[in-house]
Parts: sequence; structure tokens; C-alpha cells
Amino acid sequence: MAEAIAELHRIRHRYGDILALDDVSVTIPARCMAGLIGPDGVGKSTLLALASGVRRIQDGDLRVLGGTMRDAGHLRACHPRIAYMPQGLGRNLYPTLSVFENVDFFGRLFGEAAGERQERINELLDATRLAAFRGWPAAKLSGGMKQKLGLCCALIHEPDLLILDEPTTGVDPLSRRQFWELIDRIRGRRPEMSVIVATAYMEEAERFDWLAALEQGRVIASGTPSAIKARAKADTLESAFIELLPPQRRQGHRVLSIPPRRSESQRLAIEAANLTCRFGSFVAVNNVSFQIQEGEIFGFLGSNGCGKTTTMKMLTGLLPPTEGTVRLFGQPLRVDDLETRRGVGYMSQSFSLYAELTVRENLLLHAQLFGLPPAAIVARVAEMLVSFDLVAVADSRPEALPLGIRQRLQLAVAVVHHPKLLILDEPTSGVDPIARDQFWQYLIDLSRNQGVTIFISTHFMNEAMRCDRISLMHAGRVLAIGTPADLTRIKGKATLEDAFIAYLVAAGGDPDQPASAAPAVQEQPTSRSRAATRRNFDPRRLWAYARCESLQVLRDPIRLAFAFLGPLILMVTFGYGVSFDVEHLPYAVLDQDRSHESREFLEIFSGSKYFEEQPDIRNAQALNRRLMSGELKLAIEIPPDFGKDLTRGLSPEVGVYLDGAMPFRAETTRGYVAGAVLQYMADHAQRSSGASTSLDPVNIGIRFRYNQAFESVFAIVPGVIMLMLVLIPAMMTAVGVVREKETGSIANFRSSPVTRVEFLLGKQAPYVVIALISLALLVLQARFMFAVPVKGSGLALALGGFLYILAATGFGLLVSAFTRTQLAAMFATVVIAMIPTVNFSGLLVPVSSLSGGGRILGLIFPAAWFQQISVGTFTKGLGFIELTQFFIILAGFATGFIGLACIALRKQED
Repeated sequence: MAEAIAELHRIRHRYGDILALDDVSVTIPARCMAGLIGPDGVGKSTLLALASGVRRIQDGDLRVLGGTMRDAGHLRACHPRIAYMPQGLGRNLYPTLSVFENVDFFGRLFGEAAGERQERINELLDATRLAAFRGWPAAKLSGGMKQKLGLCCALIHEPDLLILDEPTTGVDPLSRRQFWELIDRIRGRRPEMSVIVATAYMEEAERFDWLAALEQGRVIASGTPSAIKARAKADTLESAFIELLPPQRRQGHRVLSIPPRRSESQRLAIEAANLTCRFGSFVAVNNVSFQIQEGEIFGFLGSNGCGKTTTMKMLTGLLPPTEGTVRLFGQPLRVDDLETRRGVGYMSQSFSLYAELTVRENLLLHAQLFGLPPAAIVARVAEMLVSFDLVAVADSRPEALPLGIRQRLQLAVAVVHHPKLLILDEPTSGVDPIARDQFWQYLIDLSRNQGVTIFISTHFMNEAMRCDRISLMHAGRVLAIGTPADLTRIKGKATLEDAFIAYLVAAGGDPDQPASAAPAVQEQPTSRSRAATRRNFDPRRLWAYARCESLQVLRDPIRLAFAFLGPLILMVTFGYGVSFDVEHLPYAVLDQDRSHESREFLEIFSGSKYFEEQPDIRNAQALNRRLMSGELKLAIEIPPDFGKDLTRGLSPEVGVYLDGAMPFRAETTRGYVAGAVLQYMADHAQRSSGASTSLDPVNIGIRFRYNQAFESVFAIVPGVIMLMLVLIPAMMTAVGVVREKETGSIANFRSSPVTRVEFLLGKQAPYVVIALISLALLVLQARFMFAVPVKGSGLALALGGFLYILAATGFGLLVSAFTRTQLAAMFATVVIAMIPTVNFSGLLVPVSSLSGGGRILGLIFPAAWFQQISVGTFTKGLGFIELTQFFIILAGFATGFIGLACIALRKQED
């Protein structure tokens, strides 16, 4: 093991104020199983991300596979030789893709030809006993099966270095054992392959060839497991790790001892009878029955997906059982029985407190929520801070605390209201041994001294040994209940882990028995596939992401409905709901003259399609009241002696009152009134003089071209198409990329030979196709629902739409480069796109009439340019020649947005 696979020299890495790695220098040997041990938050994941090339080096130097990872050329050359499996169950998988499709996707990423890829997939699925599940979606697999599938995906391209970040955290003991047996078989076939593993399980680290123990970003020991134990003078690796910790970390730690229960109470805290829970046709919990005595520590063990968490939620009242009954302290549990639920404390598997609140504020809030007397809340919170050693961090936020302290805070919150029953779902996962022992000291005190009943689930066998009794569960059924010693003795095994596995095997819980032989993997990857992965651009890698994204979208009915039905529904809403046409305006008259002339004057309104006459106004007070109520949009007041003054050649004044709440409508109405009055005056002059008279020196004849009917639908429909094609495609594209950041599958892009251009164009392609289909549907809807035909070139509209969609989805890619959550991506896309599209694109006001900042905003966003194409082809009958400049500009927008997104997206995390 003299040759090194990785050499770290004075590596330092920070996340803001947090120092994740502090001057780390260590050499990891090649062609062996090397392990990084330590709890969460000590820098293991950061070190592995740096070694895989996923994260950028800040300070120091790191050499992997014979070259520095600071060299971009060497980094590109390393990607085909390294496989990286990030932390978390199935974090590198795509839930809606099947087992086969997930592995096939990775094969395509690394440029494997179809025949070679198919052969490798069959070998790996056979070796992991996943072949029978090749059509199952990854989301339906158990935790252990997800990890084995993730391993298949990592091994598809025959890596020289396999990096696994806590691959068995949260995985049941049987699946853990199968996982390591699979690794051993593959290493037996390929002894030249190096493996670096991070783990929080000390017992599984015993099997590694070499270890490095990390604490607070530093390596405190390295070497073989036996050498580390010898140095610490300890019998177990966990004890050795504790002995090697700095003195201040070990201060106050003592060997955990569990006193026997003082008296076994006959009162039952929990009675579960024939408990069943179904989700549709899936049975999560099947006819489970057990009893737990008051003050007892009851352990709940089971395989991944066996129904432990579901059972716990039914016991807390968070989930109603489909069948069966639950009694807590003799009282039936009902979902709406808040009084019984106040006697229960629940700690979920993941951190579930408020990150925005301090430690003290979280305790205060939950004390209030559980109805503690106001006078007792402050004293109880102070007691919790002292009891759980949280005084020093009382005013800190949970996100800034180490995992062990966060778990103590969760436990303090769970017991702040003096519960008689405490339900804990894997509370110590990822916690270091000292913090875990301290956590158990609190549990023992609650059970033995305060009589609290504790129901706890765990995957740590040493924790299960601390329970008074345990229940073994698999596939929704309870297999056995008893003390750890009794269950171990019944199966004739030396350890509880061996006994647990024996129970699972007997229950048919081991469909993946180790194969007698490892798959016939090749000794070295073919040079052809390795060479293919080094290309700067490979359309096969682009197609891999395009195909993957397409499959995910097609299997998500909500997203598909949003993509296709959303624009059609909005078109109906805008087409029928938004109109600038001013017709049938309700008006009424206050005629104080009632002469022949006044009636003749009012006929110009009653005979017009723009006005709709209402009952006469009686007085000035009624005029104001009816305008204020919205009953009238227009009121006309004829003064006394109107007819006489008009006959004498005087100029009588007529009062016209408009509802100005909507300025555009009011301005249009004023134009209609002015036109009607001018027409009346011309007619009156003709009647008086007997000759045709023009009031203006020039007769102007106005004709509307392109929209002779002067109907707003001919402007609204093309504008809505412009709006929909920028909003929804951009939003969906941005979310499609950011979703990879949220789920963690972005690591597949960062740890593979895929370039930024291939990744972005591959993610963009499905949404371009969806948007083109949406464009076709919108054009058909415009033609047949709103009778707005395309008068110009349909091909010009199609080309303009395609370029506009490229620009819109390119804008979505650009937004995704700067956002980290899907919610932020959606809001950013909507807000940024809506302002220039609605206000400055010509939808409401022509861009040519804008000035200053408004005009600039309109011209620097593609919506204003496509609006010219949309209106021009629909209404003006324009073709390719007239629209050429707009095509060029939209192509420039598309290229610019995609180019900026490529620059902004980081191949490595900073």
C-alpha cells in the first residue's frame, strides 16, 4: 500500500465562518479500502468532494491519480477514472427513472456504446440481485436497494477510484452487510481499484485496510485499524476514537452504564392491537400488535422501508391507522384527541425545529404550543437549558450548532411539556460516539428516574443492546419481541446483529443472497470508451441528459398539465377577460331643458353602439351617487335654455361627467363623446345653413388597416402567446436545473466528463420541444376559439417562435445558475420576466412610444422583439423578409442567455 491514490497537503476549506478542513495533510494509499471515520460535520464529505473534483480547492494542494486537482486538464482526465457516490440514500439517483434507466443514464454519461452498456448493466444488476427490479422506479426501492443501485451507477464505467460518502448511513444491518460483500467481490475481481469510504459506523470501519480519523476538520490519527487501536490502547475502534479525541472533547465523558429498572410497572403505556396502515394498495404496516410497559426503554429495529416510521406516526396521532387500535396509558388514541397527545413527546428522524429561532426561542415556542401555564414557562425553559447542557448556546440558532447539540435540543423540545411517553425516530444517526453516549445518559435518566416511557428506533446495534426490550420488524410485520439477550440466544448467534439478520433471512427478507461469483467485469475499461469521455463536446452526453429530463417530465402529470393546459387556460382568461374595447357604456341624462334641440342632441348617444342608455337622472345629488356606485360610466347634464341658446347662435355648455377610475377607458370614452358632439355640430350646421359644412379646414378620412373591426382580441391573442412562451418555458427550465441542486443529483454533472454546454443544452431540450407543442396549440386555439387567423407566414411565426423559445429557456438556464431552490427559481423567473414582458414589450403600450428606462427595458428583453413577429404574422400579414431583423435579434438573445448560463454555472462547487 505504498503507492498513493490521493495526497493532501495543507488543505483548508471554509463555508463562511465555518472551518470544515483545517490544515489537513495526509496520504491515502492506493489499491485498498481506505476509510474516513468521524461524526457528521468533521469534514469527511468536504474531503471526498475535493478528491472527486466536485468541489473547488480553496487552500493547499491535492493530488489524485498522479496529478494536482488544481490543473483543469488533469481534472478533465480524472473524471472518466473516478466514480463519486454522494451522501444520502439515493442522492445520485432519479426517483422516477427505473432501475435500468438510472444505470443506463450513467453509462451514456461516460460515453459507453449501446452493446457495451447493455452488457455492463446486465452484469451489475445480476451481481447486486437487482435484475428482478429493473423496471421499478428508484423511488420505490428500499434504502439498501437504493444504495446498491447507486453503486451500480458508479461502477458502470469501470473507475480506477471509487469514492463513497457514507453509503450505509440509515441502512439496516442486513443491507449494510450485503453492500460490503458486493464491494469485496468487485475488489476481488479488480484489485487495482482504489476505494475511499466515509462512514460514521465504527464497527464497519474495522473491515477497512486503512483509516483516517477526523475531528473538527483535522486528522487525529491514520493507519490500519489495528494500529489505531494499539495507539489508543483500546479494544474497539469506537473506544479508540474516543481516546484519540482532544482532552477538552473527552472531558466529562464516562463509560455508559444502564441500571436495571427499579420495579417493573404492570401499567401499560402503549397497547397496539392489529395496527394496519395502507397507502392505496400498498400496505405499510400489516397487523402489528405489541405492548410496552410504563418506564420501559423499547427499541424498534427493522429493515429500511419496513414501516417503523409509519408505526411511530400512528402512535403519536400524526397518522390515523387504516385498521386496528392504539391505547396510550389505557385511553384510546384519537387523531383529534389533543389532551392525550399532549402526553407524548415526538422527535422525528430529520431535524424539524425552526432554524430561524434561537435555542431558547424554540423551547419557549414549544412550551407555549403544548399549553404550559404561562407562569411556569420561563422556569421550565431554564431547567431544560441546564439539564441538557444548552446554556452556552441558548442564544444561538440551531443551524450553527454541531449535530450532537442539535439532537440534544430536539430532545429537550420533545420533553419540555413533561410527556409521559417519548417517541424517538433514529435520534442519533450521524452523531459521534461521545455525543451519542451523552444523549443516552439523558434517556436513561428520563426512564429510570422520571418514569418516562421511551420508544426508540435505531440502526446501531450497540444502542439496541441498551434497550430493555426490542422489536424486530420487516415488511410491515413484527418478527419477534424480547430482550436483546433472549433474541440473540434464540437464534444461537454471538451478536445481536447476527441474530437480527437471521430473523430477516428466516422471514424472507434477504432476496439478495450473495452471489457465488462476482460478475465477469473487465480488468480495464476499453480505450474507446475512455477516449470518448475526454471529448470537449459529445452529443451522446447531451442526449443522456435530454433523455433523462424527458422521462422525468413525461412521468410527472402535474408538470405536463402545467406545461400544456396552463397556457391554454390563461389564453382563455386573457382572451375573454381582458379587452380594451369600449362598448355599451351605461350612461344617463340630467336634461334640465327638455326642448326639441336637447332631445335631438341626445339622440347621437342613444343611437350609438358605444353607449347604453339608463333611466334619466333626477337631480345633481343622484348624478353623483350613481357615478360613485359604478352604475354609470358617463353622465350628461343639459343646462336650462340649451335649445334657445343654440337657436340664437350662442354656444351653450353641456356637462359631461366621466368615471375616471380606469383612465384608459375614460380617455377612450372622452374621444367617443367628442366625436359624437362634432358630428352633431356638423349636422346642425348643415340643417341651419342648408349646405354641407366642415368644422375643420381639412377633411381627414381615417381607415384602420390590419384590424378593420378595431377589436382588441386581435392584439390580445398575439400578446398572450408572447407572454406564455416566455413565462412557462423559462420557469420550467429553471426549475428543472435547480431541482438537481436540491436533490443532490447535480453531483452527477460535477463528477462526470459532462461539460457545462452538454448539461445545459440537454436540460433545455425537452422544454424547447414542450414549448413548441404549446405554441402549436395556442395558434390553433387562436384560430378556432377566438377567430384570429395567421394572415402572414406561418413558417415565419414558427421560426420566430422557435428562436423566442430558445431565448426564453436560455433565460431560465441563466436564472438557474444563480438560484439554489426551486421556489427561488420560480419567483426569480416570474418577477424578472414579467416586468419587461407585460409593461415594456408592446403588449399594453407600443415600444416606440416609450422613452428612457422603459424603452431600454423593452429592448433588452426578447419579448418586445417576438411581439413584433407575433402581431406581424397574425394581424399584418408579414413574412420572412419583413421579419428578418427580428429573427437575428432573437437568435442573439438565445445565444447570449445560454452563453451567460454556461459562464455562471460552476463545474465545481466553490
